[in-house]
Amino acid sequence: MRKKGVFVEVVCARCKHKQVVFGKASTFVKCENCGKLLVRPKGGKSKIKSFVRRVLK
Repeated sequence: MRKKGVFVEVVCARCKHKQVVFGKASTFVKCENCGKLLVRPKGGKSKIKSFVRRVLK
């Protein structure tokens, strides 16, 4: 069975807040702390616009 997607822990470039997001997010995801855009939807996968700290399994 193939994975449908993964969860990724990202770090905001502006305030260094850690946040877990879905790798195939279908909506815009902003930082909970400062509001900076972290993830932008792009077809099937999403464009991560911040530093990826780790991929969660």
